[in-house]
Amino acid sequence: MHQYPAGHVFYRKLNQPFPEIVRGEGCWLEDVDGKRYLDAVGGAFVASLGHGDAGIADAMAAQARRVAYVNGTAFTTDAAEQLATELAATLPGDLDHLYFLSSGSEAVEAALKLARQYWVEHGRPEKHKIVALAPAYHGNTLLALSASAREHYKTIFGDWLVDVIRVPVPCYRCACGGTDGTCATCTGTALEDAILRAGPGTVAAFIAEPVGGSSTGAAVPRPDYFRVVREICDRHEVLFVADEVLCGAGRTGTWWAIEPFGVVPDLMTIGKGIAAGYAPLSGVAAPRRIVDVLAAGSGSLLHAQTFSFHPVACAAGLATVRALKTRRLVERCAELGDVFHAKLGGLKSLPHVGAVRGRGLLAGVELVEDARTGSPLPRSLKVAETFTARARDAGLMVWPNVGHADGTNGDLVMLAPPFIVTETELDEIVARFGVALERTLSALAVPVP
Repeated sequence: MHQYPAGHVFYRKLNQPFPEIVRGEGCWLEDVDGKRYLDAVGGAFVASLGHGDAGIADAMAAQARRVAYVNGTAFTTDAAEQLATELAATLPGDLDHLYFLSSGSEAVEAALKLARQYWVEHGRPEKHKIVALAPAYHGNTLLALSASAREHYKTIFGDWLVDVIRVPVPCYRCACGGTDGTCATCTGTALEDAILRAGPGTVAAFIAEPVGGSSTGAAVPRPDYFRVVREICDRHEVLFVADEVLCGAGRTGTWWAIEPFGVVPDLMTIGKGIAAGYAPLSGVAAPRRIVDVLAAGSGSLLHAQTFSFHPVACAAGLATVRALKTRRLVERCAELGDVFHAKLGGLKSLPHVGAVRGRGLLAGVELVEDARTGSPLPRSLKVAETFTARARDAGLMVWPNVGHADGTNGDLVMLAPPFIVTETELDEIVARFGVALERTLSALAVPVP
């Protein structure tokens, strides 16, 4: 019989203990028993400024004293106005209008609804289909979950989900390794094939993470991939939605992960790091050319949340964005990213470590049966889950993912330390990773090649 956690909290995981964290400072968390954990993934790719930042806490407290909540459909606040201005200055191209929400799932939900509403009010109601990559993850609300590609969710919720057209993720488990200029998957032309099969007049949007999240272990497409995508979307009048909830806000070494690809999406979702975990905050970035269609038509976006434009959350976001700018932390992320990946390269010599990939302070380490072929370990072993538990025992927090190889099999671990991480702490991450892997293989009796 499972031993459920004591108390009255309905935890997401019902058969494991939850250490009580009482303090956070920098890259470290401390539990009620005094054990310290090196947070190598910022909680859930969120704590980009680390824990215990007094400046952000003070900004939130000051805003709460002035006004903690207003109805976002009736009022605005200085916090929301200033945050939108600060963020707009970082966004690519003509993305200069921000709609603030509370979670990444909400942002994706709102962006896809906005794409649909735009086409309806533009006189093109037949455009309603969504194209997304596989594997991918975009959130847990039902439309966002529809755009995701995780089989274990479909098993339970499949009857409730919208049909979404899939194209394979570029440069991820492809036989060409991203090097074949004729490969439809890695060059992006697979998107055009999918749109043509669906009927271009029926496709509303294509959504993709510019740099992959946990579903692909931070897979990075070819430099020309999104230029091809942009051309295809323009040719067939399909809105390109860049999901930067996980990979944006400086995480990959530029303000937005799409920047190095040299293109501008039609819509962008943001979240996680934009408030560094100090408050739930996300958003949709849109250009005036899309917003104006709604303004001249129905006059409003048909999507609302009780806590949209929340003043205290916006104050946390404003303090975070200003700290990223004044302390040049995005630039630091880029510089440390090279150091980080050089150090992670040493993991490739460890048994059962396949690909190590990523950009900036975002990395994925794939654990496989055979590093030469990339064949996955048996799912029955639950390697990623066991590794995560052993890492926590060793005082290292990571993020696991499973099922990415074929929908069932596949084990990988994600790393995304705060931008304030030191080189000494990066060494500690690599060292503790090795300890956790050794204990995992020993516990599961996995043969070492």
